[in-house]
Amino acid sequence: MLYLILGLALVLGLHSVRIVAEPWRLGTIERIGVPAWRGVYSLLSIAGFLLIIKGYGEPDTLVAPLYELPSWVRLLSIALMLPAAVLLVAAYVPGTRIRQAVGHPMMLATRVWAGAHLLSNGRPADVLLFGSFFAWAVFAHHAARRRDRAAGIAYPARGLERDLIALLAGAAAWGVVLVWAHRWIGGIPLL
Repeated sequence: MLYLILGLALVLGLHSVRIVAEPWRLGTIERIGVPAWRGVYSLLSIAGFLLIIKGYGEPDTLVAPLYELPSWVRLLSIALMLPAAVLLVAAYVPGTRIRQAVGHPMMLATRVWAGAHLLSNGRPADVLLFGSFFAWAVFAHHAARRRDRAAGIAYPARGLERDLIALLAGAAAWGVVLVWAHRWIGGIPLL
């Protein structure tokens, strides 16, 4: 589980720099330039995700789950992934009422995704992975909303069609994951 811990520390630590060390981040960007910052940030993020994948894929030393919830909770988890998928898509569709309401839909999508997976997965590696992402997303979402309020940033909606795009594309992505991609990504068929 060491690789999983190292990967989570690297990925979530990098993605927290703006929250906990913004002056250092801005000074570093000024010193090395935006392209270099993005390059180093991207390479370290990829390395962290590879460590997470390696660590999560290792056999658990504590194979007994920390908890097991009733089997119907699995269906709840699958259902919760629909709003998570819509929120994720809404992060890339400017001018939605969704963004206007939540400010940072990707962070809320991460919270829902991690929470849904915590409901269905009680192994130690699952709790560490999804619990870490859940805690980070709560922290990061609140920090981003606070930063928006301080800067007076608002996200105006520009038409219902944008929400429809997010809804339909999110539902389509959810369907693809449900029918096919979860087996490929996570090794576990949902249907």
